[in-house]
Amino acid sequence: MISMSASRTLRALMTVALVAFGVLAHAQQVFRVTAIPDESPTELARKATPLMNYLEGKLGMKVEYTPVTDYAAAVEALVNKKVDMAWFGGFTFVQAYHRSGGKVIPIAQREEDAKFRSVFITSDPAIKSLADLKGKDVSFGSQSSTSGHLMPRSFLLQAGIDPDKDFRRVAYSGAHDATIAAVAAGKVQAGALNISVWDKFVADRKVDTDKVRVLYTTPPYYDYNWTVHADMPAAVREKLTAALLGLSKDDPQGKAILELQRATRFVPTQVDNYKGIEAAAKSASLL
Repeated sequence: MISMSASRTLRALMTVALVAFGVLAHAQQVFRVTAIPDESPTELARKATPLMNYLEGKLGMKVEYTPVTDYAAAVEALVNKKVDMAWFGGFTFVQAYHRSGGKVIPIAQREEDAKFRSVFITSDPAIKSLADLKGKDVSFGSQSSTSGHLMPRSFLLQAGIDPDKDFRRVAYSGAHDATIAAVAAGKVQAGALNISVWDKFVADRKVDTDKVRVLYTTPPYYDYNWTVHADMPAAVREKLTAALLGLSKDDPQGKAILELQRATRFVPTQVDNYKGIEAAAKSASLL
């Protein structure tokens, strides 16, 4: 027979165990999201907060935005399941797909991402075409950026211009907004970046278009997407996809989120959409 003292001790231990289990279960019910740092940390956090709040309601669990230091860290975070979902550019998706052995799945992209573009900008009146960039200092964004490096480099190569041989200096700003700042400040004569960031800067009058202008807009290509790890339970993936595709400008919450994401709406996507990005990366010896 168990003594009263031992019984109380056993009950106490069971209570502690149940509380600990509850805390652990709660801790596991956190859905973590990250994004490639293609803009300033404050801008990324501002864009993420309303979407995280929306997903919390749809998934029925806490959703946290987890910033990363660089593009490679975003890839590693999803591949190693440190986060549940990541906002990738086309190139970082391809990197994650290769790095994981095909164990990541793109679930949604903005409608705009099916025909995305990059722009080359300059503050030099003498630069009027891509050929005029020869002998100049030119900035890309991050080396792993699709719209800020890979695709601009690819279109330069198609035009017979090799940045590593034909430019006086190749710089990497790290982010699209930083590229605009570098061109505006005269640190480089030209730069390549994401067209939606450029359009946003122009609309918000954060850049003087009398001094900085677009000299070339690339042909369209597939770019950004939301990607999850293939090990995510199918039911969760389906609920998550439905939440993203369900965002609509017809309701105030959806309208606010889509505007922050610079999206008309989210649409389904698939691995094959990024074969062109993969080919461009291989052609440029970046994959």
